[in-house]
Amino acid sequence: MDDLQLGKRNKRGDWAPNQPLDSAELWAWPPSLPRVGNWLKGYFWPWNIVFIVLTAVWWKFVLPDMETMRTLGWGWTLKLLGANWIGIFLFYSAFELRYYVLRVQGQSFKYNGKFPSEQPSDVFWFKSQNIDNFIRSFFVSVPIGTAIEVFILWSFANGTVPLVQWNEHPVYLICVFLLAPALHEVHFFVIHRTIHWGPLYRFVHSVHHNSTNPSPWSSMSMHPVESALYFGVALWTLVIPSHPIVAVYLINIAGFGAIVGHIGFDQLRVSNGASMSSHAYAHYLHHKFFEVNYSDNGTFPLDRIFGSWHDGSPEGERLMRERFEKKKRRLNAT
Repeated sequence: MDDLQLGKRNKRGDWAPNQPLDSAELWAWPPSLPRVGNWLKGYFWPWNIVFIVLTAVWWKFVLPDMETMRTLGWGWTLKLLGANWIGIFLFYSAFELRYYVLRVQGQSFKYNGKFPSEQPSDVFWFKSQNIDNFIRSFFVSVPIGTAIEVFILWSFANGTVPLVQWNEHPVYLICVFLLAPALHEVHFFVIHRTIHWGPLYRFVHSVHHNSTNPSPWSSMSMHPVESALYFGVALWTLVIPSHPIVAVYLINIAGFGAIVGHIGFDQLRVSNGASMSSHAYAHYLHHKFFEVNYSDNGTFPLDRIFGSWHDGSPEGERLMRERFEKKKRRLNAT
């Protein structure tokens, strides 16, 4: 597929789609069944189906029974950490190897025309974005996410939080399970806006934003505080009556799902005649412009509601510049 049929490339080699982003088709008015159907398809396929399958695998083959999880033993906790490490390594490395090392589609559909390996910088450990991002994702974020996961599973096993059994309330649990990605989206928007506040941005979130040209291992390259806030989405299961598998699903959405907005390509070639949409453009624009698209707006048009939406169009660019000018005037007036 020729990427210039669907987009344009500037003099720097950066690619952008012709069609502006459309946020949250679910809320478009007047309602349209085809649009709702299209939204439902995007809600589940391909990413959330993958995360559901991974959660089933973790539940079946990695996690012990509830009796074992009542005690914080090294055996099951290290097994969970090892599984999370192996899973993240294989999942992220598959995309990194195919699109950034082997470069099977070159720069086709790549938002930023350069590859991180071509841009050494002092802001990264060893002046390498790839090494820096890998270390932070693998040795900081994954252990923190696993620690939160262990705490939640231990809490469920000890009966300190409300547990809903599948045989008693299956419809309720199915609804909670299916709404988990939407919960993740709202949680991410709230904590993301929060860590863009001045001091928190400088000391915490700026670590993640060093990667202005994100790639797969940028996904969880975070300060430890941000990692804890990010994986803290699973802590909602301590408040909302649910089941520990929902907590595992939320951890997997956060861990494996972080790659979605950082993949760097609009379309991913999976075979000679087939490709899939990455859904990465909204978050790429956030890394490019910093103060737009705090959420991917897959379920709720949160950025539209709070005035931070950028659809990638010239009009979106104009509105963003107007917001920046208004903010600058406010700051100068104080």
